[in-house]
Amino acid sequence: MTPAVPSFELLPGAEGSPVILHVPHSAREIPPEVRAGIVLDDSALERELDHIVDAHTAELAQEAAGAAEIAPWRFVNRLSRLVVDPERFPDEREEMLAVGMGAVYTRTTHKAPLRPADADPEPLVERYFRPYAKAMTDAVADRLTATGRAVIIDVHSYPSARLPYELHGVGPRPPVCLGTDSFHTPPELLAAAREAFAPCGETGLDSPFSGTYVPLEFYGAEARVAALMIEIRRDTYMAEPGGPAGPGLTRLAQALAALVDAAAR
Repeated sequence: MTPAVPSFELLPGAEGSPVILHVPHSAREIPPEVRAGIVLDDSALERELDHIVDAHTAELAQEAAGAAEIAPWRFVNRLSRLVVDPERFPDEREEMLAVGMGAVYTRTTHKAPLRPADADPEPLVERYFRPYAKAMTDAVADRLTATGRAVIIDVHSYPSARLPYELHGVGPRPPVCLGTDSFHTPPELLAAAREAFAPCGETGLDSPFSGTYVPLEFYGAEARVAALMIEIRRDTYMAEPGGPAGPGLTRLAQALAALVDAAAR
């Protein structure tokens, strides 16, 4: 069975660019056969999508790519993270399993049932998670071959007020949170991000969300793969929850474009 929309899309950039803008959580699309396994009614599901979706981040990445001097590649998830979350570990290493949010969620942002507790995640992992992971791995490998390095910039957003599912939500919630990895985030990439996003307000580090996405084949093993997560507080560019984008989106796109160009040089 084929999904109504492609599960993901790799949008080419400049052949000489090492940068991949990764947009994993921007979509609301849920295939009907996946929707059938979700216990929420339609209105409750729409409310949950309002809370969980990183709304307008695909548009943000698109605007930034168009504004950048050296066009980045973009890897965009076209399905909701309620289908699978491609950034979770698919096994017991995933700390979000504690709140029912492993690769396949069983709980909502407010800890209500999303799927039956005994739902088998493996069919969704096999059909959606593994092909996504392989395609992202291939995209990074292609940048390594073409340019000798790869820079993954993970584009996210987060709510201004802590949601119940957050494990580490008691710390600062700055306009821009930079998520880092001790192996994959070099100081120069972090410094470039701080400079690029300075016009957008305070930039914080690893609070309320930390870490960054690197395909498992390269994680902790390939130093030529650099990565940084950009978490943008939603009230800086949109009406919460799930509302339209505002003028802040353009300013953020310009900042992201500046980071893309700095990372590509």
